[in-house]
Amino acid sequence: MSYVENLIEDEAGIRAVVQGSKRVAVLGIKTEQQSGQPAYYVPEYLSQAGVDVVPVPVYYPEVTHILGKPVFRRLVDIPGDLDLVDVFRRPQDIDQHVDDILAKKPKAVWFQSGIRNDAAAEKLARAGIKVVQDRCLMVDHRRYGR
Repeated sequence: MSYVENLIEDEAGIRAVVQGSKRVAVLGIKTEQQSGQPAYYVPEYLSQAGVDVVPVPVYYPEVTHILGKPVFRRLVDIPGDLDLVDVFRRPQDIDQHVDDILAKKPKAVWFQSGIRNDAAAEKLARAGIKVVQDRCLMVDHRRYGR
């Protein structure tokens, strides 16, 4: 199998990733104080839709809980498996998280709307992780979620 098959761009692939994502770590999640920003209201929507959201903020070192859940500072520190890592980071900031993502080995990684990092996506895809780039998980969850 070529790694290219893990770069998901077709609707059937998007649907499969969305429907297979029951436990989602949100890398770069914002706090309740930034509730008007997508990095807060998208995971809030997912949580309300029944998805098990695991907060992984990059900033806010004093914050211990977001959406009523304990926060983790690295993906590898999260106990158990992850179906998806939803990434709210600028494209140039993703590279610093690639090793952490590879170590955790989620089934898929989702770069939110406006976020593309082809080099990072290729690295993850070559490791057997499905990658979606430049799409809003909330929009696609509303379309394909169960």
